[in-house]
Amino acid sequence: MGLTATVLLMAFGAFIGHVGPRLPVLIMTRSKGFNIRFEPHPEPMALTPHLTQRVMHLRSFYWSSLIVAAMVMGFGAASLRWGSPAFGFGLWLAASWLVLSRLQAAAGGGRPAPWTRTIAERLQSVMDRSNGVEACCELADPHWYHDGVVCRCCGTLLDNMARPDLGRRRSDGRLKGWVRLLITDGYPLTNPAKFPKEQKP
Repeated sequence: MGLTATVLLMAFGAFIGHVGPRLPVLIMTRSKGFNIRFEPHPEPMALTPHLTQRVMHLRSFYWSSLIVAAMVMGFGAASLRWGSPAFGFGLWLAASWLVLSRLQAAAGGGRPAPWTRTIAERLQSVMDRSNGVEACCELADPHWYHDGVVCRCCGTLLDNMARPDLGRRRSDGRLKGWVRLLITDGYPLTNPAKFPKEQKP
C-alpha cells in the first residue's frame, strides 16, 4: 500500500473515531418532536423545567460518548490486529484522545463539560428567584441568551452564563450545524456577559 493510501485510510479512521462518539449529542435531540417546547434556534430560550431537563439529558449524552469511544477503540484494536493497521490506528488515535480529554475534565484538570449539573442548578436558582420575592421585576421573564440569562421584561442580567448548544435543530442547516458542533464540541461560541458596575451578580 502506498503512502497516500495509508494516510487517507488513517485520516478516514480518525474522522470516524472523532464523529462516532459524538453522535448521541449530534442526533438524539435534533428531531422536531424533541423540541416542541423550545423556541427555534437561535432564539433565546425561556427558563423552564424542560430546559433544565434538556441540560441534564445533554450531560448524559456527553458522558455516554465514553462508552461509544470505548467501542470505537475496540474496533480500532481489531483493525490493527486483523484488518487495516492505518485505519485502525486512526480510529484508536481519535477515540483515545476523546477519552483522555473527557477523563481530564472529570478529574478537574481541564475545561469542564459544556453541560453540567452546576449549569442546571444555576438555571433552577434563577427560576426560583424570578418566582419569589427576589424577582427582578413584577413580570420577571428570564430567557437564556447566547451570553447570559436576561429578563425580557426589564432587561436585568440575572446570570452571566454563556449558552452552550442545547440540542435544537440548528438554523444554519444540518451539515453546517454538525460541522460547527464537531469543531466546538457543544461549548458556547461567545464569552459570558459582564455585569454592570451598579448591578451585583
